[in-house]
Amino acid sequence: QVQLVESGGGLVQPGGSLRLSCAASGSISVISGMGWYRQAPGKQRELVADNTSGGSTNYADSVKGRFTISRDRAKNTVYLQMNSLKPEDTAVYYCNSYLCSGVRCGDYWGQGTQVTVSS
Repeated sequence: QVQLVESGGGLVQPGGSLRLSCAASGSISVISGMGWYRQAPGKQRELVADNTSGGSTNYADSVKGRFTISRDRAKNTVYLQMNSLKPEDTAVYYCNSYLCSGVRCGDYWGQGTQVTVSS
């Protein structure tokens, strides 16, 4: 059984910072990419940032220069450092990973963590 467990969400004032963490555990043979998505009320889930198997990173235009994704491959963990947060960053943030558990490969998702940016 593979699990992705997120932590680090919460309430923060505009301009503040938060750091999200996501650890993958279970019977994992290979992890390819890891990343973060978010979904605000009434909106579709969107990519925030990802880290590919080759180590390259991609960011949504709306978070470039403010958010940084990093990954600890030894710990099967991905982080999202979020600075200069804005109210429009308010959403449920989901960790995603494309990985293989035995011979079964596919997308796995965390349960989500709420980030609320408000004064």
